[in-house]
Parts: sequence; structure tokens; C-alpha cells
Amino acid sequence: MLTGFLGAGKTTLLNAVIPNVTGLKIAVIVNEFGEAGLDHDLIEAVDEDIVLMQSGCLCCSIRGDLSRTLQDLFTRKQEDRVNFDRVLIETTGLADPGPILQTFVADPYLTKNFRIDGVVTVVDAATGPDTLDRQFEAVSQVAMADLLVLSKTDLVSESDRRVFETRLRSLNQTADILKADRGVVPIASLWDLSGMCPQQTSNQALAWLTPTATSDPLANLSGLAPSGRLSAAPHTHDARIGSASIVLHNPIPAAAFDLWLDTLIMLRGPDILRVKGVVHLEGIETPFVFHGVQHLFDPPVPLHDWQGGDRQSRIVVIARDMTRAELVYSLDMLRAHQHSETQPV
Repeated sequence: MLTGFLGAGKTTLLNAVIPNVTGLKIAVIVNEFGEAGLDHDLIEAVDEDIVLMQSGCLCCSIRGDLSRTLQDLFTRKQEDRVNFDRVLIETTGLADPGPILQTFVADPYLTKNFRIDGVVTVVDAATGPDTLDRQFEAVSQVAMADLLVLSKTDLVSESDRRVFETRLRSLNQTADILKADRGVVPIASLWDLSGMCPQQTSNQALAWLTPTATSDPLANLSGLAPSGRLSAAPHTHDARIGSASIVLHNPIPAAAFDLWLDTLIMLRGPDILRVKGVVHLEGIETPFVFHGVQHLFDPPVPLHDWQGGDRQSRIVVIARDMTRAELVYSLDMLRAHQHSETQPV
């Protein structure tokens, strides 16, 4: 999913990606062709609501709702009328990624035939700070991203860019940040972002959960370290997003994990933007990766390639209108079931 606020540069990125994709055919879903701003030099033919591009990629506009559009696209693929390997959904600038992610979990047809590979959020380095101050939707887009693409960095000073990157990392500790050069980023960096892929390795799953702001892969994962968001003059919208993460050194009793998750969802389900983790349960040798948006969860994915004696569980929670203290208190429910010698990382 490609998101980002109005004018951030989503379509610029799209126009840079489409002609340079090699080895893959991409189906791009936009709201309307007229609003997409696609480079007409890329377009080869038009067939009703499908645009064929010279690269072999497709572009279609949403007819009705996203689910019906994807079902129609998949039916065409099964009938050999179109061919594609991946789907890229470009959202509107005001879109909250949450409901779209929920669609893929709640819709049985989509759950069977599609898998969310990741959320890419384009952020304007020049106007982004002001946008985050004014528009909470933009803050949500940043908080829910698996990858942040920083556009228009040539329009700001190096010091301003670093300050803005620090702010972005305070909102989303685990997303990588890439600087786009006139909309261009390494195309391979846009794929395989989620830790929920059945073919994912343990290292890839752990990278999905590990903060990128520091060279220490386990720093700030205790749920107790200070958040970069806490400053002398916190931004109003930023303060509505809380995040906390934890490392638990010993396997968790299954009943304790279920109680924690059920309680969190029951009390604050609508405010949970994302919760994800790698979890070791007592009595089960293979750890699993889990991921949820609000009260809906993807089926857990076992990590069969897990090796060594590491039995640590790692959990990250990103929520709206919950203080960091509330999130840490929630995670303390899990910490309470660890042996007394366990210390926060």
C-alpha cells in the first residue's frame, strides 16, 4: 500500500517505479485515472477500467469498493485476461491506512487470495512538519508505515532534515527511512516489508520489529526507555500516537498471552493502530509472528527456521489516544509472568 498526504509525492514515486520494474508485473490500483497524474508516456492502451502500460504493468481505478476491484482483477488473472505478480494500492492523501489493512483481514476472499506486503508512506521533507501539525491523518500514515520515503529533501537544509527524521522515528520506531532522489528509490526496497510472509526468515521477521534509530538492535525495546517523542514542546498531533515495545526473555504462558491480548483489544481495540510481534509460548518449540489492526488479526505465521537457544519474545504496540504509560502498563501484564531474574533490556 502506497500512502502519504496530499502533495507528498506518491504519484512521483509511482511514475519512477513503473518503468523501472524488472522481473515483476505490477497491478496498480488508484482512485481515478484522472486524479492519478500518471505519466502518459507509460500508457500503451486503455480497456474500460484497465490501463495497460509499456512496462507490462496494469493500472485500474477503484470501481465501487476496493474488495470488488481486487476480486475483479483476480478473476481476470485467473481467466488469463491480465497478468500480474503484485498489487500496489495508491491511497488518497487523506486516507487512513487502518481500514484498508482491516479489509484484507476481514474479507474472506481477500484473505485467501492476497497478502499485505507492507505500508509505504511518502513524507514531504519541506511541508511535512507543518502537515503533521495540522493533519492527524498524516500522523497516522507515518505511525502505521513499514517504510517511510522522505521526498523533496533537496528543498530543506541538512539540519532541518535530521530534525524531521528524528520526529518521524519518534512516531514510528521500526520503519526504515529512505531518502528519495526526485522520486527515485531502490525499487527492491519497496517489497517484502512485512514479517508475516510464510516464506519469511527469522532474521527478516526480527528486522520488522527492531527499532532503526539506534545501532543497538535491542535498544529501547524494554517499554521503559524514554520515547524520542517526549520533548519540551511536544507536537499536539504527535502526542496522540503512543508506542511501546518489550523484550521478554523467557517463553510466555499461553493463557497469559491470550489474557493480555484479549484485555488490550477489549478495552482499547478501536485505538490500536498496529500490534505485532514474535512470540515464544511455553510448551511450543516454534515461535510465531503475529500482527493485528484494531481488533482484527492475521493468522499467525510460525518461524520454522528459528535456531539456537534464543527464546526471547518481542512485541510492539502502536496506538492512538493512549499514553505511553498506559501502553507500558499493558505490557507489564506480560512482564509479570516472567521469572524474577528477567531484567528489561
